[in-house]
Amino acid sequence: MKLQATDTLRELVSIPSVNPMGRAVDGDIFFEHRVTDYLQQQFERMGLRFARQFVAPSRENIVARLDATEAPDQAPIMLWEVHQDTVPVDGMTIEPFHPQATSERISGRGACDVKGSMAAMLAALSELVKVSRRPVNIVIACTVNEEYGYSGARKLVELWEPNAPQVNEFTNLLDRKPDVAIIAEPTEMNVVVAHKGAIRWRITTHGKACHSSNPGSGRNAIYLMGPVLEALESYHADIQQTGRNHPFCGRPTTSVGLISGGVSVNTVPDQCVIEVDRRVTPGETPVEARDEVIAYVDDFLRRKSENDQVSQHAPILLDGGLSHAKPHLIGWPLENVGNENLAEFVRSHAATVHGESQIMGVSFGTDGAVIGATGVPSVVFGPGSISQAHTCDEWISVAQLNDAVKIYLRLANSFEMSRSA
Repeated sequence: MKLQATDTLRELVSIPSVNPMGRAVDGDIFFEHRVTDYLQQQFERMGLRFARQFVAPSRENIVARLDATEAPDQAPIMLWEVHQDTVPVDGMTIEPFHPQATSERISGRGACDVKGSMAAMLAALSELVKVSRRPVNIVIACTVNEEYGYSGARKLVELWEPNAPQVNEFTNLLDRKPDVAIIAEPTEMNVVVAHKGAIRWRITTHGKACHSSNPGSGRNAIYLMGPVLEALESYHADIQQTGRNHPFCGRPTTSVGLISGGVSVNTVPDQCVIEVDRRVTPGETPVEARDEVIAYVDDFLRRKSENDQVSQHAPILLDGGLSHAKPHLIGWPLENVGNENLAEFVRSHAATVHGESQIMGVSFGTDGAVIGATGVPSVVFGPGSISQAHTCDEWISVAQLNDAVKIYLRLANSFEMSRSA
């Protein structure tokens, strides 16, 4: 059975696998279980061994293996990792689950991030099944919840950690650490060797509710948030000048992406909440980065209070009017250490097929950091542009999609050549 990447991608896009991104949701478009069922059907048709790994209700990783043709117990393991989830569909200007296809592009939610890479990997696997000689074991791991916490990748790496169970359904699939890992993300056929991580948490200001006809009898938590936002904006400006400038990833960043407060227009709000995103460069640790932000905000408010610039708010904030929740996402950066040979191997094959490929770093995070942290040389690679990921009219280039199939095939068929590099 030979799969066509374009047909497979259209089928994948038509199967919703929306990540609720921490929101309470109920509906038939959320979570990854329908895609997992589809993947199981494809692996069964190819005759591959596979197993499903529970992560959360309606959320399972699925792992399949295609053995090397000679001595698979001694042959290297190449891990292909790709996530099943997509971001939500709010604000999309095209039908998210009714893919539109032309000779140049395929559109729909997940077409670029990252079902295009998934379709290319599946198409390559369907061809590899039929070849007479395979020098490497290919393990494809399709994980859940990449977009909001990396819990699928964290569960996956437990399979080769030292305390992993000696006998389970994965014994014949991934019983040892992979030799290398290719992490699927839209990189325009460039090879990503380093990327930023992120730590996200909520900051709350605490006021006192009252009727809006007499606001002076309460304390407006939304107004209290003003100096905090000013502090965070100042912090971001400072680290653009003083933060560590990584050669591949640049400097760290801070952003406030969500704000909420109040229950009605005629009630002075007693709480205001913002959500902070601090991007972490290789060499930084997420928790230390968060501590740095908190210390900066505290110092900023003290200085403002001493200068009497926001004295009506700063003393309140410093005296229990401000709280930081525990992080709800901690994503480590991918370090460009130990993956040099793999990067050049992938780049050379990508350039041969696609005509151009560079080794680079990016600002977004991936499952690659989780896998790379276990000592597996890992790079991020796939068709599509990050500028089209998460957009209102998400699409992927058909030419890149088809090139990706050829590149994945070349990587699998020639990996033994790279082991002496």
